[in-house]
Amino acid sequence: MTKLFQYSGISAKIRAMQSRLFTPVQYETLKTMGSVSEALSYLKQLPSYAPFLQNLEESQAHRGQIEAILTASLYDDFSKLYRFGNIQQRKFMDFYFIHYEAAVLKNCLRRAYSGIPGDLELLSFQAFFEQHSSLDIVRLNNSLTLEDFLQAISGSIFYPILQHAYQSGTASLPDYESLLDQFYFCTLWKEKDKLLKGIDQEIVTTTVGYRIDLLNIRWIYRSKKYYHMNSDMIYSMLIPCYYKLHPAQIKEMVETSSVEELIPLLHNTYYGQRYGEELDDIHSMELLYAKLMENIYSLTRRNNPYSIACINSYLYFKEHEIRRLTTIIEGIRYGISPNETSSYAVN
Repeated sequence: MTKLFQYSGISAKIRAMQSRLFTPVQYETLKTMGSVSEALSYLKQLPSYAPFLQNLEESQAHRGQIEAILTASLYDDFSKLYRFGNIQQRKFMDFYFIHYEAAVLKNCLRRAYSGIPGDLELLSFQAFFEQHSSLDIVRLNNSLTLEDFLQAISGSIFYPILQHAYQSGTASLPDYESLLDQFYFCTLWKEKDKLLKGIDQEIVTTTVGYRIDLLNIRWIYRSKKYYHMNSDMIYSMLIPCYYKLHPAQIKEMVETSSVEELIPLLHNTYYGQRYGEELDDIHSMELLYAKLMENIYSLTRRNNPYSIACINSYLYFKEHEIRRLTTIIEGIRYGISPNETSSYAVN
């Protein structure tokens, strides 16, 4: 009864928002569009995106602009839920928000590394970030060097880890990006037990734990198949938290010399025992990650509608939707067939 009382309002709000998420039929319809202009015109007809696309000139829209506008709809949903949430729900969302901060910082890092001037798309998020973050979006947007970037985040929770990497003198752009991912997942993994209790704690442990494990498996596989990285480099990219994968299993997988040696070890893990056939090649693994995460978030929401699962799952599915929409529209731009686009859009 307590959970019903705590979550009845926000759960009803999310059900209404959820009804506007893309359906499989809508994805298929979007993929058949003959041009980016047609695709954007289609999105303009949908209540969840119409307010954000109404002033966009379809024929001039580039990927960054489209992605920023679609992301604005995610941030708007986050703000609505935050205003609707109680103190406990807002505390969880504050930690979840680190994920959005990390994404913006990665974008700014890439531009600082290449010396590319800031863009108006990032500045469009300024008001949203001022409400939820201590990051100075204007200063970050104006950062043309790594030194500028570090000065812009001075005093933030991200500064110590990135400054330490900078002082090492050996950190690359992928190193900084990995540190941001590690920081987000490790912070949420560590704080969830202090922040949440009972079923809410179990739900976040399950969803975040699966993501960490599967992201680590995916990266180990890619590093063996495509990049031929040594063990130290692979370890530096992994999220140092553990759910169903044990540290000893990770060590074994990292220290194999080839993909051929890795596959049997994957089959010995919890995930290999449950989803063995889909771990045999990288394409199946990408599909497995998307499918399994969708199943886990759907299951936790369905089994516990009056819990943190309603917030946790909605934000995940909305973000996944934006990634898929961006990928599909880019596929249309470059003339990629709908079937081929599908294989990219699920990831």
